[in-house]
Amino acid sequence: MTWLRLVRAELRKLTTTRMPWAFLAVLVVISATNAIVVAIGTDMDGGKGFIATADDQQSLMAFAANALMVAGLFGAVAVAREYGHGTVVPTFLTAPRRLPTQLAQFTAVLVGGGVLGLVGAALTVAGVAVALPMTDYSFMVSAGGVTQVIVASALAGAVGALIGAGIGALIRNAGGAVIGAVVLLYIVPPLAVQLATEAATWIPNTLANVLSGVSDEVALPVALAALAIWAGVPAISGLISVQRRDVV
Repeated sequence: MTWLRLVRAELRKLTTTRMPWAFLAVLVVISATNAIVVAIGTDMDGGKGFIATADDQQSLMAFAANALMVAGLFGAVAVAREYGHGTVVPTFLTAPRRLPTQLAQFTAVLVGGGVLGLVGAALTVAGVAVALPMTDYSFMVSAGGVTQVIVASALAGAVGALIGAGIGALIRNAGGAVIGAVVLLYIVPPLAVQLATEAATWIPNTLANVLSGVSDEVALPVALAALAIWAGVPAISGLISVQRRDVV
């Protein structure tokens, strides 16, 4: 079986289960929450200064950090459940060469995470755009700003999914993989910042905000390189684990 066929098979496995729909539901809830915040939320003085400028609105719509977190959980569950349900056994019997087979799975998960990020950002932008007419402000973000928000979210979603996929391949249990993703993406970064304030520049949330154009902590190419390292370490570790350990 060629590698592209393996990728298509993995994509079919992802899209023919209920899991992507569950994550899509989470994205709908997040976008609806943003819309509600725009419609009825106020600052301490009762005003709506948080949507008063184009930068404020772009910051509100910036979905990349959320995309990275949601896609991280998606990737962890997508890979780990293969071992929990035993479906990895027929996969490796059909395609015994583990490295290309696992790379195909990671590629499919990466694509899935990117799509989740893109859809989440589009829903968030749409929610804000629909809610703004209920306020005294109009939609101020340029087409370029909207495009940056959506593209950044797609990239962040792909990165998050790859991080989760690596954790899933290492832990091989859906519950454990989710805990691992939560620890790495939700718990470790703020702890690192507490230990060294300089670490704030390099945590995933900050880097994702750089992609969205709402932070200038580092240059865009540097943020992309740092996110690639965040994704590469768990992904490579997962690939090595799959090569060296028994399937079951």
